Amino acid sequence: VQLQASGGGLVQAGASLKLTCVASKLTFKYYHMGWFRQAPGKERELVASINWNDGAIYYEDSVKGRFTISRENAKDTVYLQMNSLKPDDTAVYYCAAGTDELKTTMEPAYWGRGTLVTVSS
Repeated sequence: VQLQASGGGLVQAGASLKLTCVASKLTFKYYHMGWFRQAPGKERELVASINWNDGAIYYEDSVKGRFTISRENAKDTVYLQMNSLKPDDTAVYYCAAGTDELKTTMEPAYWGRGTLVTVSS
């Protein structure tokens, strides 16, 4: 299984970025998908997730109203649209897939390699 994330970069506060994660060797449509992030000196946290079965979506409180997660099963792809970025959003963002609903406290079945998002003030 591979989860290939892309779309990170260096932006100024207030800008937008769209992260993309393409899955391979995975029955994508039957996996819960999500994005975690880990900032320097902090623990990894679940930022957003989208369920395969009921489409339920979760957002971490600090990104509600700014980030949007979506999936495109036909392309085995999950996206994270990030708007109004803040310096506190600076982190390595990881795509993840799981057969169980994704949570910060649970290790997902699969991780991607991560893409760095840096937001300057």
